[in-house]
Amino acid sequence: MVEPLDAGLAKSRTGGPSFSLGNRISRVVWQLCWLLLARWTPAPLHGWRAFILRLCGARIGTGCRVHGSARIWLPTNLSLGDNVLIGPHAILYNQGRIVIGNDSVVSQRAHLCASSHDVDDPDFQLILRPIALGEHCWIAAEAFVGPGVSMADGAVLAARGALFEDAAAWTIYRGNPATAVRKRAR
Repeated sequence: MVEPLDAGLAKSRTGGPSFSLGNRISRVVWQLCWLLLARWTPAPLHGWRAFILRLCGARIGTGCRVHGSARIWLPTNLSLGDNVLIGPHAILYNQGRIVIGNDSVVSQRAHLCASSHDVDDPDFQLILRPIALGEHCWIAAEAFVGPGVSMADGAVLAARGALFEDAAAWTIYRGNPATAVRKRAR
């Protein structure tokens, strides 16, 4: 995982970069690869898109389905287990690592954000805060998972929910901020 530059030295708050030139170039190359080779592809070509992600450094299990309209910040910071679904227009803002376990679903327009800023730092330093989803998790439509959150196996975040704290196993959460609603059958 590439660490962000020191915000004070790079002057990130006033328009300077948060990451090295090499990182920025690799992200431009990645975005061009996705745009030219994957984004426009028909929905059934999940295998091809998984191949492109692997080629660009993502760790992708077997049977994964990543829709072409999904936005992934950097594939080298992404690890998907087997049979993971990343739905249409999902956003994986993985400046920090995002790890998603087997048989989990990130539904359409869901947003996972694995970074934040130090609000007490006058230079507003970028902080990487990885996200980890266990197996059999579900992030429903238009839900938001915040920086540093872990969801244990079987946890669910309901549509448009916003999760900022860790989620217990086999528990359903909803709301903003998300609160536990009930246990989920296994």
